[in-house]
Amino acid sequence: MRYWLFKSEPSTWSWDQQMAKGEAGEEWDGVRNYQARNFMREMAVGDRGFFYHSQTEKAVVGVVEVSAEAHPDSTTDDERWECVDIKAVMPVATPVTLEQIKADPRLAEMVLVKNSRLSVQPVTEAEWKVVCELGGVQAE
Repeated sequence: MRYWLFKSEPSTWSWDQQMAKGEAGEEWDGVRNYQARNFMREMAVGDRGFFYHSQTEKAVVGVVEVSAEAHPDSTTDDERWECVDIKAVMPVATPVTLEQIKADPRLAEMVLVKNSRLSVQPVTEAEWKVVCELGGVQAE
């Protein structure tokens, strides 16, 4: 299993909206960055990810699971763009802020710290465990 982070502006797509989709999940569509798209191409069903609210909150607020591998993005006819589907697994007990992540030396190399603008990014297993610990959820 691999780990990822999915960023969304809550005004565009929030954790509550993701949770409301239930088992059906939702396409992680609209990504127009080649590096983020390529990360989605690497994902497998069952991979886990953090759901991160960007903009004002700037915090990990939930855990998601990849429920469908990369496929054409339904929001465009441009065949260059693909996306995965994700479903909500659980909220984090305590949101983990970007400030906390940046302050923790164990997370100094995390992509979120180095390239906070990238909307889809990998998370190492060690980083996954630390953020889960900070958020009060069981790392799987």
